[in-house]
Amino acid sequence: MGVRGYGETLAGAFEQAALALTAVAVDLALVEPLEKVDIACEEPDAELLLVDWLNALIYEMWTRRVLFARFAVSIEGGRLRASAWGQRVDVEKHQPAVEIKGATYTELKVEQRADGWMAQCVVDV
Repeated sequence: MGVRGYGETLAGAFEQAALALTAVAVDLALVEPLEKVDIACEEPDAELLLVDWLNALIYEMWTRRVLFARFAVSIEGGRLRASAWGQRVDVEKHQPAVEIKGATYTELKVEQRADGWMAQCVVDV
């Protein structure tokens, strides 16, 4: 399953890719931003940083049993700092369709375009 995010900034594209990640499993409209989790990653290039970011989110989703619906990302010099807001998984309410296992290097691309940034990769489900 592929995820892709577009944004005016690199951070905005990463935020949108994170939303796409959650949308792979559940209807985003059903997830309330009730709990905040801070996440930090560091990688030498934007593509590796995207995979690290998405895998950090997947780790938090699994260990905290949380779905995320809102993100605030800042990226500076290969360092990503972010906050993610979401709520505990309620199987009846959220009805998850799949379990996301990890972000991969398949179709991995982060690029600046004339109209902003695009960030994408395939995730294992």
